[in-house]
Amino acid sequence: MRTITLEEHFATPGFFEGPGRELKNRAEKVGGRYANLIARLCDLGAKRLAEMDAAGIDMQVLSLTAPGVEQLAAAEAAALAREANDYVADAVKNHPSRFAAFAAVPTPAPEQAAAELERRVRSGFKGAAVNGHNRGRYLDDTFYWPLLECAHALDVPLYLHPTPPPAAVLDAYYGGFAPLLTEMLAGGGWGWHIETAVHVIRLIAGGVFDRFPKLQIVIGHMGEGLPFMFQRLDIIPAAVTGLQRQFKDYLRDNVHYTFSGFNFPPAFLDLLLELGGVDRIMFSADHPYQSMPAARAFLEQIPVSAAAKERIAHGNAEKLLNL
Repeated sequence: MRTITLEEHFATPGFFEGPGRELKNRAEKVGGRYANLIARLCDLGAKRLAEMDAAGIDMQVLSLTAPGVEQLAAAEAAALAREANDYVADAVKNHPSRFAAFAAVPTPAPEQAAAELERRVRSGFKGAAVNGHNRGRYLDDTFYWPLLECAHALDVPLYLHPTPPPAAVLDAYYGGFAPLLTEMLAGGGWGWHIETAVHVIRLIAGGVFDRFPKLQIVIGHMGEGLPFMFQRLDIIPAAVTGLQRQFKDYLRDNVHYTFSGFNFPPAFLDLLLELGGVDRIMFSADHPYQSMPAARAFLEQIPVSAAAKERIAHGNAEKLLNL
């Protein structure tokens, strides 16, 4: 069975001099896992391919690792996005059957972001990855609509990856604990999944999908908690939202969902039931933060037909990304 994973990360050496400096500092102080993580992020060659082969992964769709460029000033974001895109473009060129890529785009400068997205899609990129809010501003803001309009016109998706919530939210919700506990609660343990779910809800409530009806968003982690709330969101009537459809309609028509480390049967079943099928569910491993072998093993055991499993493993990604 062919397998394509969609939330797979890389970084450039320059990234660790900018938004990745905190991880670099930890690697220098602690070493071990952190140093190995940096090496694996920067490797887009033989070692990564060997790991993919060992796990049974045929292709990775690569994106710049969090926090991406979203928290940078416009000029710095544009420069780092270009560097990252050049870096990953070389890897795709060298291994076109094994790698594809989402572009990094300088969201602090939406016109430049749109231009970078168009340039990269014309050269073979499959869409863009956006790491959450830009200094507390979300993609429903009309400020970003040049980027959304470009993605809509090019018919390519935006992969919305988590990022920690804005500082005021982080302090109010997760402050008052030991620093590491605050960091983990605000991050992968809870906060950044809820943050991404809120971002998607803002996109819907802000009328983005009414303005750009063909726009497609991809989110990971079995839906960032949203499937549990599909029905509940629709207690908000159209007279209040002013939207053309119900929340769950947008969640079923404009959003795609990947595994990305959530190898949990109940989460998968909830997503499957709320979507009413597998057409918008896609495989991912969240490499190198999560295990490719574990993701592959989970894919084998999900309770769907062989044909449905093929759709999740590769068919849906091939259709959405024109692979």
